[in-house]
Amino acid sequence: MVLKTFGWSFAVTALGLVAAVLYDGWTALGLVAILCVLEISLSFDNAVVNAGIVKKMNAFWQRIFLTIGILIAVFGMRLIFPVVIVAISAKLGPIEAVDLALTDKDQYQQYVTDAHPSIAAFGGMFLLMIFLDFIFEDRDIKWLGWLERPLSKLGKIDMLSACIAMIVLLITSMTFATHAHQHGGTHADKAQTVLISGLAGLITYLIVGGLSGYFENKLEEDEEREHEEEEEAARTGKPRSAVALAGKAAFFMFLYLEVLDASFSFDGVIGAFAITNDIVLMALGLGVGAMYVRSLTVYLVRQGTLDDYVYLEHGAHYAIGALAAILLVTIQYEINEFITGSVGVILIAWSFWSSVRRNRALAAAEGKADSDDKAEVSSGV
Repeated sequence: MVLKTFGWSFAVTALGLVAAVLYDGWTALGLVAILCVLEISLSFDNAVVNAGIVKKMNAFWQRIFLTIGILIAVFGMRLIFPVVIVAISAKLGPIEAVDLALTDKDQYQQYVTDAHPSIAAFGGMFLLMIFLDFIFEDRDIKWLGWLERPLSKLGKIDMLSACIAMIVLLITSMTFATHAHQHGGTHADKAQTVLISGLAGLITYLIVGGLSGYFENKLEEDEEREHEEEEEAARTGKPRSAVALAGKAAFFMFLYLEVLDASFSFDGVIGAFAITNDIVLMALGLGVGAMYVRSLTVYLVRQGTLDDYVYLEHGAHYAIGALAAILLVTIQYEINEFITGSVGVILIAWSFWSSVRRNRALAAAEGKADSDDKAEVSSGV
């Protein structure tokens, strides 16, 4: 099961490490390995959240997620995205940006660093909305009941998540502007960029998340229709099209997953510059790490881990909230990548241990109930 799920990740790891050695020797191999670990540690919560969505998809769209989705994640976000940032911020053409990345790595890193406030604002707002919508929803299973019960009652207020997110964005942009002004105003003009980027992240979430939720509510209708089409195909012998098999709900879930992955990858891409400013090594290391995140997502789905360990999803969403806060703080202050990665791992490990304790308590209660039933039967006899 493990080899089947992680086989491609192992193969890509071997190819990535060999490519690193051929590219720049054994030092490059070490850097790629470090980047891979960095990406996995920063994105473990991404895999847990992804699993909660992927398990709702049919087999066809799960395969799309592992093929086209991984191409978008590796080449789109880990290779093309940093180049696009430089091209936009430096007002360069795509070819010029690539040439800059390969020939003047220090200047390339500077351009990406300058664009960090807008990147962090977009990603931070998108992830913040995911967290707020989760904690304001009334759920049957609650992990931190003392906190989640009152928040679920507040969640009955319409558009509360969006309102809180807007307030956080306004505070962030005004604080950034004030800090820049006090330190010479070198970045004061970027306060507006932060505000616009944050709004773009909020709007992106509302559009993609809204469409995903709308079609998810119609998923049962899609499944019923697809079942009828399967029966029709069996009678006529005509194969069904891939679009009919997929369904609108699965398509928008896939789109939502890709935007979600993009938001998660921001911190990994930015954090990678603390290790190397070589775009080739960054693409290799982060790409290999992204493969493991994808494989881990599928493993969680196939093993039913989220059903067995019910607090894992809670822990992942709290990690998302922490990452959103960290991204927004990094607009103004630098935070060590170790802190960014460890916060998510700690929250997920805590939720996992809470799930284990819950399962043990339930098993003990069931065992006691069975013993009491047997005792009653014996006394009755």
